[in-house]
Amino acid sequence: MNVPENLHYTKDHEWARVDGDIATIGITEYAQGELGDIVFIEMPQVGDTTKQTESCASIEAVKAVSDLFAPVSGEVTEVNGALESDPQVVNKDPYGEGWMIKVKMSDPGELDALMSAEDYKKLIE
Repeated sequence: MNVPENLHYTKDHEWARVDGDIATIGITEYAQGELGDIVFIEMPQVGDTTKQTESCASIEAVKAVSDLFAPVSGEVTEVNGALESDPQVVNKDPYGEGWMIKVKMSDPGELDALMSAEDYKKLIE
């Protein structure tokens, strides 16, 4: 199972890649595997705010519907529009082209509450 070392993880199987005060957010390879084929993602709008641990998007798959829980609080600065026409990109490349939203973090200290790759690997074993 691919668990990139440079990301922060939640117990709910989201990841965050931090560049300055921007967090790029998506779901892990484990999460997309559990959901199965993703058919639709209801995204927030640019300008919406997220609150750490609260739902900020909805992911619909053949097997189930799941929430995307925000790993960090802040303002949505970008959504991955490519997922509107091809949500299965998340199944193919969850850590790359399958990213979902970008958030300008309001409290970078919240990253301390997230798991390292090593801790996340222990969670999913």
